[in-house]
This record gives sequence, C-alpha cells and structure tokens, in this order.
Amino acid sequence: MKRLRAGLVGAGFIGPWHLDAIRRLGHVEVAGLAGSDLARTQIRARELAIPQAYGDWRELVADPAIDVVHIAVPNRLHHPVAMAAIANGKHVICDKPLADTTEQARELLDAADAAGVFHAVTFNYRGNPLVQQARIAIAEGAIGTPHLIHGQYLQDWLLHDSDWSWRLQPEEGGASLALADIGSHWCDLAEHVTGQRIAQVLADPATVVPRRRKPARTAGTFGSADAAEAGEWIEMTREDLATVLLRFDNGARGTLLVGQVCAGHKNDLMLEVCASEGSMKWRQEAQNELWIGHRDRANELLQKDPALMAPQARPYARLPGGHQEAWSDAFCNLMRDLYAAIERWPDGRDELPPTVATFADALHTQSTIEAMLASAAAGGVWTTVAPPTPSRRART
Repeated sequence: MKRLRAGLVGAGFIGPWHLDAIRRLGHVEVAGLAGSDLARTQIRARELAIPQAYGDWRELVADPAIDVVHIAVPNRLHHPVAMAAIANGKHVICDKPLADTTEQARELLDAADAAGVFHAVTFNYRGNPLVQQARIAIAEGAIGTPHLIHGQYLQDWLLHDSDWSWRLQPEEGGASLALADIGSHWCDLAEHVTGQRIAQVLADPATVVPRRRKPARTAGTFGSADAAEAGEWIEMTREDLATVLLRFDNGARGTLLVGQVCAGHKNDLMLEVCASEGSMKWRQEAQNELWIGHRDRANELLQKDPALMAPQARPYARLPGGHQEAWSDAFCNLMRDLYAAIERWPDGRDELPPTVATFADALHTQSTIEAMLASAAAGGVWTTVAPPTPSRRART
C-alpha cells in the first residue's frame, strides 16, 4: 500500500490537532506545512517536526508529492485553497464551515465530484464513541420516534470587549459568527445522531458585545487584547448569541441555543433527543457518559465501555471501561476513518464510514446556517432550508 503524504495549510489552533491525529495513525506522513510567510512557516515547521515549509499555499497544493491537503486556515481561504487542491488532483480535508456561502460550497462539491477526489469536512464530534452509540441506538428504535431534538453550544471566550480573534472580522470569517463557528457543529451532530434533517428554522440572533478593542498585534484564536497594546475600537455586526426554533423533516420540533458570551461555559456542546419511548442526552464536556431517560423505570447513565456498547460503536472506544477518552481521541477517530476511506477510494465511495461528512453534508449545513440568517433578516419568520444535495455517502 502506498504511504500517503499529507500537506497542512495553516498551523493556528486547529492545525496542530490535524497533525497530532494524523501522526497517531502511524501510516500517513505529514510532509509539508504552508503559511503566508516563508520564514515564519519554516520556524513553525521546525517546531512541529514537519520536513517541508512553503511560503505560499499554492506551492503546497501544486506539489506532486502531496496526496492529501488539510485546510486549517481562516474561513475566507477555504474556498480558494480547496478549489486549487482539487484542480491539482488532491484529496481534501477541510475544517468547517466549508465556505462562506452556499454558492461556494456547491462549487466545491461539484468540482470535487468532477475530479473524482475524496472530500470531507471535519465535523469532529462524530468521532466520539458515545455519539456513535447514540446514533446506532436511535436508528435501531431503542427510544422510539424522536419528537423533540434540542440542545446548546455555549462558550465564554468572547464575553469581554477585549476578547479578539480573526473570527470576529466578517472579511475573514464570513456573514455569521457564532452560528457558523459552533452552531454548525450542533446542527451536523443533531442530524447525524437522529437521522433527521433540519427542514425549517426561526432564528433570533443578537450581538451582546457591540464594540471590541482590536489589539495592535494579532491575538490567538482565544486571545484578548493587552491593555498596553490595545488598538482601535471595532463595531461588531454579527451574532455572538442566538436562539433558534427548529422543525425536522419527520415532524419533530427542536430548539438550539448558541452563544460565545456565556460565562463558565468553555466548550459546552449538548444534544438531547426526546422520543416516544425514551430520551438520550450527550454532553461534550462529560463525553464519556450517555444519559438515557425512561418513563416507567430508573434512568440510566451509560459509561463509555466497549464491552457495553453496540458492536458498530465499539471500534470508536479505544480504551477499556474506566479509561477516559477525550476531545483529541475523538478527532483521531475521525481522522482514522477519513484515511481509511481515502485508502479505499474510489472503490468504497458509496460505503464511507458514518463519521465522514462529505462536501454534500457541509453544503447542507451551510444552507441551514444561511436559512437562519435569512429568518432573522426577515424579522424572525419560519424559513425553509434548501433541500440537501444527494451525497455519494450511503446513509447508515
């Protein structure tokens, strides 16, 4: 089997986690890192033990030695980098959101399908063992028919007006802030676990912090402006908080709370499914537990233990019961499935692992977020999500 060579574009917050997960696989080489400045990229490449540095991402995607391009740069670059990688025949693994608009996302899907390359977006919470356990149990009817699908994704890293990130700039992050950045994760997770699609939305976004102090020097992803280096005040035009009502295609109702200004909530992603015969709830900050609710008997708390899980979910629990697994382990589970799919490509394109979110899945999520923005722009009205583009992935 050919040893695949991966190239990483961007080494900010998420890029090194791509690197860590790839290296844990043991059979994929991280061959190159691309940045916007060659000297700084060379330094970063040495820090990360990556042999080749590129001062321009165009050089990396054009290098015939690179098989797979990982895109971990600000959102505005996702579309051009992915398009160039596809044009050079590379497989593409991109962070969410796939693009700034549905038009760009559709263009990427069409281009990838035409080129015959593998394409995926890293909705990494699919890789959690108990997420897969919940998905399988619901598909098998363990709790009956879902009628309420609700949850939240709350953080606090933008609570203060001194908090800053490139994500706060529309020219870097697109038309949406919190909904695109973390709401997209929840939407994908809800649909993945339940097998239902979000069909209509009614959204009420808000900007809690109307002005922020941009630092004179660029802050990190979760950075704050140093008082001695604080720069100009910038007006905020996008949402840092949102409440959304949902209707799913099976008739189930739902609610979603999204916020990055909620003190004490660091990465509080939660999904609960209430159905005709029971309920299930999973929370990312307690990801080794799955709550199962009953009407006529005691509730259950399933601990992550492969011996107690469905056979299809066991491969995602890498450690025995009582040994806790974490965010990075779930990310590695995802990367393991992505590269297993690439190694079978194109023969296995119709039987991809369930954790793999294709560009078609990402396009649907993009359409969902845009429907939320359209709902708010119209004064808070029910808005239909554009029907999903059929994916080549067999739904499981």
